[in-house]
Amino acid sequence: MNYWLVKSEPFKYSWEQFEKDGKTFWDGVRNYQARNNMKAMKKGDQVLFYHSNEGLAVVGIAKVAKESYQDPTTPDPNWVVVDLQPVKPFKEHVTLAQMKAEKRLADFQLIRQGRLSVCAVTEDEYNTILELGGMKK
Repeated sequence: MNYWLVKSEPFKYSWEQFEKDGKTFWDGVRNYQARNNMKAMKKGDQVLFYHSNEGLAVVGIAKVAKESYQDPTTPDPNWVVVDLQPVKPFKEHVTLAQMKAEKRLADFQLIRQGRLSVCAVTEDEYNTILELGGMKK
C-alpha cells in the first residue's frame, strides 16, 4: 500500500462536501510531478485530505477508489484523474504549523514542496500525521 496527500481549497471543495458526495474524481491537476503521483496511485491506497489556503490542515482520510484515467475536464491526454472516496475525518485537524514543528516530518514533501497539489507520503509520515490527529494510539 502507498500513501498520498491531496490538497483542496475548502471554498472550492471541502472535506464536508467530499463526505456528502461520497466519491469524486480528483481533477484540475496541471503539474507534471503531481500528475505522475496520481498515475502511481493504486486502488486502496490511503490519501490524506489537506485543506490549503484556508485552514492549512489535514482534515480527513480518503482512499483511492479507481486508478488514473483521462481527465474528463480536458481533451489534453497529458492529464489524468483518480477517483477518491472519504474514509473518515480526523478527530483533530493536523495543521501545517504542527507538521513543520514535528522532527519526524522534516523531509515531508508537503513541507519541502509546498505548492505541489498531490504529494507522496511515506508510511512513517502517514503514521506520524495520524498520531498528531488523534487517530492512532
